[in-house]
Amino acid sequence: MSDDNRPEDDVPFNREFGLQPGVVEEIRPGLRRVLCNNPSPFTFTGTVSYIVGRGKVAIIDPGPADEAHANALLDAVKGETVTHILVTHTHKDHSPGTPLIKQATGATVYAEGPHRASRPYFESETVSTESGADRNFKPDVEIRDGDMIEGDGWTIESVATPGHTANHMAFAWREGDALFVGDHIMGWSTTIVAPPDGSMPDYMASLDRLIGRDEQLYLSGHGAEIPEGPRYSRFLKRHRLAREASILHRLGKGETDIPSMVRAIYIGIDPRLVSAAGYSVLAHLEDLVMRGVVATEGDPVISGRYRLAG
Repeated sequence: MSDDNRPEDDVPFNREFGLQPGVVEEIRPGLRRVLCNNPSPFTFTGTVSYIVGRGKVAIIDPGPADEAHANALLDAVKGETVTHILVTHTHKDHSPGTPLIKQATGATVYAEGPHRASRPYFESETVSTESGADRNFKPDVEIRDGDMIEGDGWTIESVATPGHTANHMAFAWREGDALFVGDHIMGWSTTIVAPPDGSMPDYMASLDRLIGRDEQLYLSGHGAEIPEGPRYSRFLKRHRLAREASILHRLGKGETDIPSMVRAIYIGIDPRLVSAAGYSVLAHLEDLVMRGVVATEGDPVISGRYRLAG
């Protein structure tokens, strides 16, 4: 069958990515990438940092606080000037390397803002996110949706894409007709949306936003580039809607808790990802409770029990 006729829950993932840590790869003229050696079930082969331009350049997502990776990035731009540092969001595999690059280059740091949750914490909640929040991060310049960041021979438009985090920002490279999508979209896996840092309604709205844009090439924070980005985004949207349908199907059998739903829905899941899957289910449930489709006693939290409303 063609990709467009895939089952609703089937996404054409690409788990082939041969880039080695510390190696500088030119993807196309004016665009290079360097892989950090921080592989994990959440980061795939590691965090990908990007270098835009030649001579006077921007670095997108310096990665974790990893001196070897920072040195690899600095070696990649030896003889050039780093004028801008752009950060898609404040998880510990993306933003903590920023001070290392800024100290060495004096570049100005651009991002949506410091880390924050997508909604206030409930009394019974503790901080939870798959890779941890970088709560020390503060940009030099806080950017908003539609802001233009201009460098020597390149222009980048900021595109607000909340959902994975409240402050997640994609960056549209105008000259390259490409979109740096951070962790909002990944070619190797679905994105974790873990409340309260993440928000499923925000994530779905951001997906729709990117589907409506013109850029075809997506450059993710993990894994290979994604061609036909809007089309791939539609697969992800169908996958999320199918996940919601699976949750409602399970609730149709009676009241239950999140661990039971994870066991029923995520067949054969890597045990290291069970907790993250629970938070993704919670993100859907939180949305369903807000829409009046699902009910629970008290706030929708990871330890709650859920049932169909009505």
